[in-house]
Amino acid sequence: MLSRPAILVDVDGPLNPYLAKPTRRPAGYSTHRIRPAGFFRPLRVWLDPSHGPWLLSLAAATGADLVWATTWEHEANEFIGPVLGLPELEWIDFGGRGADHRDGHHGKVAAITEWAGTRPIAWLDDEFQKRDPEWAAARPGTLLVPVDARKGIGISHLDRIQAFFTGAALAPRSPGRVRP
Repeated sequence: MLSRPAILVDVDGPLNPYLAKPTRRPAGYSTHRIRPAGFFRPLRVWLDPSHGPWLLSLAAATGADLVWATTWEHEANEFIGPVLGLPELEWIDFGGRGADHRDGHHGKVAAITEWAGTRPIAWLDDEFQKRDPEWAAARPGTLLVPVDARKGIGISHLDRIQAFFTGAALAPRSPGRVRP
C-alpha cells in the first residue's frame, strides 16, 4: 500500500512573507510578535488567517497530510498553527540544519528524503537551490512549489499541488478546485 501524499509547508516565505517591505504589511496579513526558543527579542511575523482553511481544504481534496517542513520545527505547532486555525501537524526534524544549503541543494533535502521515504510530496518553500529540481526529478512523486518570500502563498500554488496529486491538468479556475 502506498503512503498518503504529504504537503510540506515552510513557514518563513510561504506563510510569512518576510521579504515584503518591512514598513508595508501585505494585504490580508496580520502582524504577530513571536519569541521562539533561543531568541532574545520577539520576531515580527506576518500571517494570513485564510491560509489555514486553504491548506486544510487542499489536504482534504487531495487526501494528503499537512506537514511542517520548517526550521520552526515543533514550534510551528505552538506559534503558527493556532493563528491559522490548523490542528497540530507532524513536523520534520532538521536538527538545526535546515538553513544550511550545500552542494547546490536546499539544506532540508537530506532530512526530507529520509522522512518521506517513497511517499509522494509537494513541498512549498522559498529557498530552493539550483540542484533541487534534479533531486525532485530523480525522486518519483515529488513536486517543488517555489514561493516568492515577498508575497507568500497564493491560490495558484495550491492549484498546482491539487493538479499534481490528482493528476488533473492545470486549468484556469474550474469549479471544485481549491479556492480561498
